[in-house]
Amino acid sequence: MPSRRSILLGVAGAGLALAGGGATWRVMRQPGRAIAPWTIDPVAPADPRLNALRYAILAPNPHNRQPWLIHLIGTDSVALSCDLAKRLPETDPFDRQITIGFGTFIELARIAAAEQGYRIEITPFPEGEPQPRLDRRPVALLRFHQDATVRHDPLFAAIVRRHTNRNIYDPAAPTARQLAMVGQHDAQTSADPRLLAGLRTLTVRAMTTETLLHRTYMESVNVMRIGAAEMDATPDGLPVGGPLIEGMHAAGLLDRRQMADPASMPFRMGLKMVQDGCGSVPAIIWITTPGNSRAEQLDAGRRYVRATLRAAALGLAICPMSQALQEYPEMANDFAAIHAMFGLGNGQRLQMLARIGTAAPVLPAPRWPLDNHLV
Repeated sequence: MPSRRSILLGVAGAGLALAGGGATWRVMRQPGRAIAPWTIDPVAPADPRLNALRYAILAPNPHNRQPWLIHLIGTDSVALSCDLAKRLPETDPFDRQITIGFGTFIELARIAAAEQGYRIEITPFPEGEPQPRLDRRPVALLRFHQDATVRHDPLFAAIVRRHTNRNIYDPAAPTARQLAMVGQHDAQTSADPRLLAGLRTLTVRAMTTETLLHRTYMESVNVMRIGAAEMDATPDGLPVGGPLIEGMHAAGLLDRRQMADPASMPFRMGLKMVQDGCGSVPAIIWITTPGNSRAEQLDAGRRYVRATLRAAALGLAICPMSQALQEYPEMANDFAAIHAMFGLGNGQRLQMLARIGTAAPVLPAPRWPLDNHLV
């Protein structure tokens, strides 16, 4: 999701960025197919499941891997399972973040179904919770019921307006009223200067660890899509675009090998830019759970996406800060530190942490069309 002020070279915690010299999306070759799913055809499919699912595929998910496999069952049900090739074994070794990304999907499906007068009966992990990683068993079974009493969700209109925004944020925090409206019963929020000062230091350090550790950084590099043509050809992963990038890539001056080389100028500039982004925290929202079951992870995703929709409705930008929440050995100290910072113990888990504020707008993230998820 390149910004109007910079050309993003990778995102979601291990990217590169180059200053854009005033370049904007108006003067670059934009992806077409990659962002087409964000333009919803006003003529709804006859099958209410397909109507709800075309909104659900717009859900935020880690590294934009879009791991959702959709099995239509009979005339009223959907079984969701994970494309196991889309997991992130280095930064998400227990598939916690991937599971949260299923929660965001399910909640958008529920909201969109309600708009057409359908209630979704959700059965998480109908064949049991897979541990320590997801497997081929269903993540959830969704059964659609036409229901005249179902209430339309006011967050529906914000689905196509919600975009993860990784830009530098304005230092001014949202108002206390705005933060309360975003969080409600789903998330906690704060703009406390003392909390944010310590958090900035920790999140910058965690981002630096992930970027400098070769195996975790390569998990991002391997799914970077360089330029509009690559985004359109493979509309998932981390978009890398902008006028300068298009030109450099066409001339053979920029490729994944150079992005992955810590001695290269693009890598060093990119590290500085992502560090600056992690330090740009005017306010935060966070979501905790009493434990860390798969059901709790799904619920955290549902709560998170509702908060992001409220933020979008208010014109606020939001971006996850997930690095210190990750569970690989080199992140263990920061993982412990961030849980202590939020006063969590006895098995409690910090499932989501995000910065929130105002920032220049961004394009939607690439998405595979719904048909690509149907199996």
